[in-house]
Amino acid sequence: MSTKLILYVKILLKLYFNAGNYLIFKERVIKKRKCGGIMNKEKKQIYSWALYDWANSAFATTILSAVLPIFYKDVAAVNLPNNLATSYWGYTQTGAMIVIAVLSPILGAIADHSDSKKFFLRVFAYLGIIGTGLLFFINEGNYILASLFFIIANIGFSGGNVFYDGFLPDITDNTKIDYVSSLGYSAGYLGGGILLAINLLMISKPSLFGINGTLMATKLSFVTVSIWWFLFSIPTFKYLPDPEKRKEILEVKKYAAIGFNRVKNTLENIRQYRELWKFLIAFWLFNDGIGTIIRMATIYGREVGIGQSDLIGALLLTQFIGIPCALIFGKLGEKIGAKKGIYIALIVYTLITINGYFLDTALDFWILAGMVGLVQGGAQALSRSLYGSMVPKNKSAEFFGFFGISSKFAAIVGPTVFAYMGQLTGSSRYGIISVAAFFILGMIVLTTVNVEKGRKEAQH
Repeated sequence: MSTKLILYVKILLKLYFNAGNYLIFKERVIKKRKCGGIMNKEKKQIYSWALYDWANSAFATTILSAVLPIFYKDVAAVNLPNNLATSYWGYTQTGAMIVIAVLSPILGAIADHSDSKKFFLRVFAYLGIIGTGLLFFINEGNYILASLFFIIANIGFSGGNVFYDGFLPDITDNTKIDYVSSLGYSAGYLGGGILLAINLLMISKPSLFGINGTLMATKLSFVTVSIWWFLFSIPTFKYLPDPEKRKEILEVKKYAAIGFNRVKNTLENIRQYRELWKFLIAFWLFNDGIGTIIRMATIYGREVGIGQSDLIGALLLTQFIGIPCALIFGKLGEKIGAKKGIYIALIVYTLITINGYFLDTALDFWILAGMVGLVQGGAQALSRSLYGSMVPKNKSAEFFGFFGISSKFAAIVGPTVFAYMGQLTGSSRYGIISVAAFFILGMIVLTTVNVEKGRKEAQH
């Protein structure tokens, strides 16, 4: 790893810690007011809730996006041809998303119709923590076991988030809900970024940490995620509110019936709003492309010969750039409209996939990672706000719940196409270029959406 890259990581760490201190101590300098202030008990609940995002975002950065895909390629699937290792990682992502998509309506029903959110949050968090820790025991050639442990950990990560999100209305009111939600989002970026930066230093300079070799440092990075996730979840489990009076606990099959009936009913309702329905189809297409790039970029870069330190460092750059650029896209959406802002992001994504086909050097990967950082947060933020502007106010909770669940089902297709194209052609370059189709089709469907008409439909 070059001296310049080490210096860059140190600068990032300093920035992350300074920003984290700002978030943590900001409320301490604000005096309580007679109206609208957050009192001690509520403040504890809010910070402990946001701290869970700080805790489990380490999984999203180190396991989902950065370190594990490289480890899977270089160690777990070392005996497989390059393109097959990448394809099998894609199929692993598909398997994980299928399980999560099927579970999401059931877990959502449990979260809404029982007072056991805290219990289930703990159960799924521990499942994710244990599944992540088990990755330490993966050795050369254990790609099936690595896939299994990842799927277990990912179920814990995604399942826990269903109940985590469900606590938001319980810990604050509508006047502060946007602030509290943003606090959790920001804490997640910081927490995940800090541990990823530490893991990057561990892997690139293991001797600084007294670790014997890069392989052991990589395996220990999985353990650090488990420890980080567990330790910073303790306040969450301690301070989040327990129900004063428990509801009746139903059988799992009844929760399943409630969950899937709700999805079916919402699907029928949402199709009555023609413009909103067309936008949702467009979103499923291009968001599947975005999700595929997030999940497959690192292992693809490794297949074409990019070094581990450059891959992880570039993804850290993506995360760092993404925070201000998401805000910039928000301002851009206000000036030119969210729909045009989404077009810009999708055009950039299309160029990323085309350039990804010709990816050859570490510099190429750093440039593409920076381009992803420019548009990733903006595309998702503008999509959510545009969708929200066409949702009837009296059905916002129902339609946003469907928005989240349906996007999980839609996310199954992209990694499957990527994996199959790589396996079929013998090169994952054709897998990355195939992702462009999701962005192009998404833009085509988006052109049919009349936003103003959709907003008027929402008012009736």
